[in-house]
Amino acid sequence: QVQLVESGGGLVQAGGSLRLSCAASGRTFSNYAMGWFRQAPGKEREFVACINWSGKSIYYADSVKGRFTISRDNAKNTVYLQMNSLKPEDTAVYYCAAAPGFTIATKDYDYWGQGTQVTVSS
Repeated sequence: QVQLVESGGGLVQAGGSLRLSCAASGRTFSNYAMGWFRQAPGKEREFVACINWSGKSIYYADSVKGRFTISRDNAKNTVYLQMNSLKPEDTAVYYCAAAPGFTIATKDYDYWGQGTQVTVSS
């Protein structure tokens, strides 16, 4: 089992920044690829970004490319999502998740956090 706890969400004005953190415990963190997903009201959960175990492979959704940065610190068992130039359409609950391999597919992630709310006002 891997337990994931997100933090860092909040209310920010358009154009602002937030940094989300996801702390992992349980099984060896560095064995897992990590992903960030988000879900807005009335919409399906969507992929945002993922990073492989070493941090050398990264992939972003087109909607956040150039604005968001995913990173990880295996010594701290933590994955981050730096979000810059935020837009109202970025408003959603953000989830981190762990998968045994590098993937963007929601179904391939075995462990999920409880989510943290990000609200971007216009």
